[in-house]
Amino acid sequence: MASEPLLLFVLDLAGTFAFALNGALTAARAVRLDIVGVVTLGMITALGGGTVRDVLLDALPPATFIDLRYLAVAAIGALIAFGLSFRLERLAMPITVLDAIGLSVFAVLGAHKALELGFGVVQSVIVGAITGVGGGTIRDVVIGRIPTVLRSELYAIPALIGAAGFAVAHGVGHGGVGAALGAAAVCFVVRMLGVRFDLHAPRPPGRGRSGGSDDLAG
Repeated sequence: MASEPLLLFVLDLAGTFAFALNGALTAARAVRLDIVGVVTLGMITALGGGTVRDVLLDALPPATFIDLRYLAVAAIGALIAFGLSFRLERLAMPITVLDAIGLSVFAVLGAHKALELGFGVVQSVIVGAITGVGGGTIRDVVIGRIPTVLRSELYAIPALIGAAGFAVAHGVGHGGVGAALGAAAVCFVVRMLGVRFDLHAPRPPGRGRSGGSDDLAG
């Protein structure tokens, strides 16, 4: 269908917007920054994963530097987040939800782009997961905390599940918008279940939730 590329593009912009909001709000919550710092980190979160994806796929220059709509949407989302930062204590759950939306959308669309460029299923799933977690990881490194993907409730696992689900659907000839939305929904649900029930990937024996490097997460 001719409308599918447009719908996927809109979905991509929606993920960019959600990650920009999340990144800026997270940065404002974690450290004291001025408007430049908050907006910069919001844009890094929104655009970092896609940029890493395009570098890995040798799709250069990255789409975010070709199409200014990505930059505009990321900047607008970050500015909105800056304006809402005075309500940070009330925004803890919205921040998590926005993060889950961005994670889900980017994981699926990262896998989609890799598959469209002819990469294999395994490579596409890995690229999808990296796309989903990349921006937030860069943000966390910049603000000096252990990246969420290494310490938090189920995070990389939902991204892998979403990317794998779409890759399988694509492999059997159903890789359209419906499959993308379905795979993103599964990723979102798994991520939010991890948050709701405090589920974690297996940790080294004898390691509890606190102690050691976990205390540095902030």
